[in-house]
Amino acid sequence: MRKLKILGVAALLVISSLTAACNKKKEERPSTPDTPTEVNGKDPIANDSGLPTTIAYNNEPSIMIHYQRYKGSYQPWCLWLWSEGLEGNEYMFNYADDYGVIAYYPLSTFNNAKSLGFIVKQSFAYAGDGVWKKDDIESDRFMDIDMLKIDEHQCYNVYLCNKQAPVYTDAARTNVMKAVTSCEFTNNTTIKVIANGEVSKVVVKKNSQEVTPKSISLGKTVTITLNEAADVSDIFSVEIFFDEETKVEKPVSIRNLYDAAFDSKYNYDGELGAIYTPTQTTFKVWSPVSKSITLRIYDNGTPSSVNAAKGSDIYQEYEMSKGEKGVFSKTLDGDLEGKYYTYFVTNTSYPTGKEVVDPYAKSAGVSGLRGMIVDFSKTNPTGWDSVNYLTYDRKELTVYETHIAELTCSPTWGGTAANAKLFKGFYESGTTYTNGGKTVKTGFDHIKELGVNAVQIIPFFDQANDETNMTFNWGYNPLNYNVVEGGYSSDPYDGYVRIRELKELIKAYNEAGITIIMDVVYNHVNGLSGCQFDVLMPYYYFRYNKEGQASNGSGCGNETASDKYMFRKFMIDSTKFWTEEYKLGGFRFDLMGIHDIETMNQLTAACKTINPHIAIWGEPWAGGTTALPAGMPAAVQDNASRYVGYGAFNDLMRDAMLKSGMNRSYDRGWTTQNKWTTPTYEIVDGLKGITTGKTDDPNKTINYATCHDNYTIHDRCVVADTTNTDIKPENYMSEETMEKVSNLSNALVFASQGTSFMLAGEEMLRSKIVYDNDGNPVMAKDEEGNSLGVYDVSGNSYSSTYKTNEINYQWKIDHEQLFKNYQKYVALKQSATGLHAGKGETGVSAEALNSNSVIKASFSSGTKSYLCYFVSGASGKTSPSNVTYQPLTIDTTGYSLYLDSLNRELAPSMTLQPYEVIILEK
Repeated sequence: MRKLKILGVAALLVISSLTAACNKKKEERPSTPDTPTEVNGKDPIANDSGLPTTIAYNNEPSIMIHYQRYKGSYQPWCLWLWSEGLEGNEYMFNYADDYGVIAYYPLSTFNNAKSLGFIVKQSFAYAGDGVWKKDDIESDRFMDIDMLKIDEHQCYNVYLCNKQAPVYTDAARTNVMKAVTSCEFTNNTTIKVIANGEVSKVVVKKNSQEVTPKSISLGKTVTITLNEAADVSDIFSVEIFFDEETKVEKPVSIRNLYDAAFDSKYNYDGELGAIYTPTQTTFKVWSPVSKSITLRIYDNGTPSSVNAAKGSDIYQEYEMSKGEKGVFSKTLDGDLEGKYYTYFVTNTSYPTGKEVVDPYAKSAGVSGLRGMIVDFSKTNPTGWDSVNYLTYDRKELTVYETHIAELTCSPTWGGTAANAKLFKGFYESGTTYTNGGKTVKTGFDHIKELGVNAVQIIPFFDQANDETNMTFNWGYNPLNYNVVEGGYSSDPYDGYVRIRELKELIKAYNEAGITIIMDVVYNHVNGLSGCQFDVLMPYYYFRYNKEGQASNGSGCGNETASDKYMFRKFMIDSTKFWTEEYKLGGFRFDLMGIHDIETMNQLTAACKTINPHIAIWGEPWAGGTTALPAGMPAAVQDNASRYVGYGAFNDLMRDAMLKSGMNRSYDRGWTTQNKWTTPTYEIVDGLKGITTGKTDDPNKTINYATCHDNYTIHDRCVVADTTNTDIKPENYMSEETMEKVSNLSNALVFASQGTSFMLAGEEMLRSKIVYDNDGNPVMAKDEEGNSLGVYDVSGNSYSSTYKTNEINYQWKIDHEQLFKNYQKYVALKQSATGLHAGKGETGVSAEALNSNSVIKASFSSGTKSYLCYFVSGASGKTSPSNVTYQPLTIDTTGYSLYLDSLNRELAPSMTLQPYEVIILEK
């Protein structure tokens, strides 16, 4: 039998902007039969791949990934590969042998990266474009090229087997693949090892030296008792022997040593990061578990592997001193402004050392690979000192959600070509689009013309992107939380440019009376294994299940631990930094339900000491089951009464209107149905600033119809029509009807108490038509592959093309009246004081009429009063139970007309029409 070697493997998350799970949609997974007790390399499934078995070696350093399955076809499967810190792509298996299938690619494909992350998944060609169906391993994996041996063909070989997490360096074709599923301290004197086979012998090492334990109990579960208590900075490993030739060496996880005693000894409240002055810079990093940390100072922020002409790998190295509370520090004299830095860390999980960016870095070089030492006084644009926090009450906010690139990536934007998709384009003035004799404002001027007073920007912190070759993604792939994303700057190589251009953007919007809301993603990181948090403090900053695997409450492979003192501190420090340095007006928290209430309460209070009017809200749910400790309430919807100073999205009102979110695509709500009506209490409550059954405080309610990660209103109507067999083609919604649905849905949102929120483009009936790689629209098909006669649309466009995600200003010409109506909705929301009422104050009165087919609402503003009627498409229709909803006639005596969405003239008596919005004032 051959000796079997196993690489130490930890969970790694693929880029969140590239995973459907991170879009709050449940990931489907194929069912797979149980794994056989023995994995016999000579008896895999019949290889149906049809791939060649003679390998054409390219004679350059390459990776060769071998994959073996049991009971299931090879044909649907491929690899998702990415080099650390950059985006990934599908790579198909291209060869086969008697072990299984092989993916053979030159390392130059991955910029000669020293490490690769990977997922085994079904290719989009089989699973459907954008549909993620992983193999049996929940956690994504990581391979360190330096740990692999190169063969005579210059190949680095690894071997995978479905339903087994380890990454093997030997096929072990005749051997039972033995594995260790867990190796960790249960307390500071006891190590517990769990294996999938009987263990015959163990060798314990401390700091690479063999030690003799007090006692050892062998079996499939091994218990080792040490002679003395372990310190968290000691590096322990265990060699596990299954027989004379088969052994595995595993580091001992210290995750269970992060207890109350650890907190008491090591929790730190001081400043961390690169603390700059013109005469010296002090570097501080918290890492009680590390044996050593070395500071590396670079003159250049670009690794030569990224750009040989612009880059350099020359650095000066300084040993850091470990002090109180486990903080490593080093002070360097002189002016280091504009230089770049990293930390080289050695500890129990990285005994040979690992170079990382400081989690507290406040700028970075290209693609966030090196932190930057910044003199922020040199980043302020002219007039920055005159930029003040806008003092809006959160209940008068009209929030426009958009993406830096989508606002300007369409040819119809009409601005400076070099500024498209960038910060500079986002605040460029004077842009227009002309067609058919009509000219409309675009981009920044369009937003100002619409009249909103807040713009929520999809993440613009530093993401795991290749900033030299940006492709569209939403940005939910965090890399460096306190750094501005360089891919939106005009020069991603210079860490100063991104800061200045973002400040120019914020200044321009502030001067226009528009506050900037930052979308933040503290709930997970792009990749757990090898990220700076994991390297500096293995197992501390993330939550784990009882088996020691990364908990996946985010649906993206990992979840951060806000309940841990130092990650809570990091979140608070980070949001305070963004609030103060960039003069932000608020934050939107992605998957806020992963965070605990205490962290969110403390964070909000801290930010309010800087900006008392800051508006904070989040998604009050998680992307899966979290491992938040028992007794520590999460910031989920059910705990909204415990929120102090922040709020959450009201998806209950949204779903009642549109049946969006996790509902089936063909489900219809109150505003989208055209055949019968539905209960309306969640909409009526929403108008009053109530999230039904969760909170009655309008300060905690954000009402909305759509956001970036669901269908637009137009597309929601399309998918309902094309997939619901109960709706006949003759009843499909016309574009005119869809425009009415858009009017109706967001009229309700803007006539409500609480914060009103909309997705960019709804004011011109935006659609996310899916385009192929050649720029052609894709037609939707039924399950049999027959064309449905309409374009395919995306409710989940996280990594679709710029074309799919663009704001096309032709829509503004096509839907001119819709845009004008939205202007009036926005203006009314901002001006009517009755829509700004808080808990217990006189605000909106609302009720459902006419068998729930009409909603009536009223509110006041100073000496004016408003009366609103919102009419479902069910008016005049017949329900499945043969109930006919008769049209309702209203008396308008004494009122003038503020708006009629159907452009009807005011009459003393008016019979309401399907999908109509009437707003009367006196």
